[in-house]
Amino acid sequence: MKKKQQKHKNHHQAQKKENDSLKLGDLLGGDIMARLRETQKQLSDEQAAKKAAEETRKKEERRLKEKNKSFEELLNESGMDWKKFK
Repeated sequence: MKKKQQKHKNHHQAQKKENDSLKLGDLLGGDIMARLRETQKQLSDEQAAKKAAEETRKKEERRLKEKNKSFEELLNESGMDWKKFK
């Protein structure tokens, strides 16, 4: 009886290993996987382009903000103590 239980247990473990070794790529055709990879690449490229455009926009915004500061704002941001130079 014990041997039958061990054989049954070993059989389940073998089936489990077979199921674990199967991957999505094995189940889908090569053509579908190629299309999925291409779509993933396109999405990552679009995301990188959006990120670069956003960074460029923020840089320009900071530059314009710095350009339009008044003398008072520049003086307040200065780390120097102007009272020492009076």
